[in-house]
Amino acid sequence: MILGLYEAHLPVSNLQKSIEFYSNLGLEMAWKDEDTAFFWIEREKSWIGLWQGEEHKTSYHPSLRHIAFRVSYEDLKDSLNWLRSIHVTPVPFGKRDSIDPFVRPNQGNASVYFNDPDGNSLEFMCFIDVPENLKNISTKLSIEEWEALLNESN
Repeated sequence: MILGLYEAHLPVSNLQKSIEFYSNLGLEMAWKDEDTAFFWIEREKSWIGLWQGEEHKTSYHPSLRHIAFRVSYEDLKDSLNWLRSIHVTPVPFGKRDSIDPFVRPNQGNASVYFNDPDGNSLEFMCFIDVPENLKNISTKLSIEEWEALLNESN
């Protein structure tokens, strides 16, 4: 029945500033009006709606103001350089001190986090193949730690 995610929405304080930010991420504008803009995440498959209004003052919580964009593992590894090249500052996730991409072996994914101009939490995320003997690791590992573990397990 469910084929994928169609849309997600975020509140913004300044639509034009947000349009520039999301355009810099490489997203293509689908349509806009005076207080709303939609960008394709995957053309004709999924989009993100940006809504200008007072709702941007809502306190952050991942269930309210978070979007994860799917990327390749190789792009994730270079994501810090890419984000900095478009003047976006990566941020640590949760209680981590590091901004570096990290792997969650028990979930089979890897991530890096950053914020939009209104403090909405954005994430680049990818699926990873996890060997059976490493699927019980619940610690968040740096890419370097993960790749070292992979090399040891082979």
